[in-house]
Amino acid sequence: MAQSHTRSETPVAAARASGPHGRYLIVRHGEAWLIKFDGEEYGPYATEREAMLFAIDAAHKLGEQGEASQVLQMDENDEVRPVWTHGHDPYPPSG
Repeated sequence: MAQSHTRSETPVAAARASGPHGRYLIVRHGEAWLIKFDGEEYGPYATEREAMLFAIDAAHKLGEQGEASQVLQMDENDEVRPVWTHGHDPYPPSG
């Protein structure tokens, strides 16, 4: 069963206990969006963009602490693709 966290709780606090790569996965769950990180689920978020912005913000904060971090997205075919990588993509994201 998915754990539900409020939007004010971003996954950055849990990041400190993770391994060398902070990977934030954006997934659709019914009509909502979730961020999966380090065995936990955060959300729900009303839109894909909202989940993406929260994940990028958390990944950026983790990256600023010296940890490699990346945001990934799972599409409708269960294919995972990177959408933002700390140190490679602009922050804040454009568009």
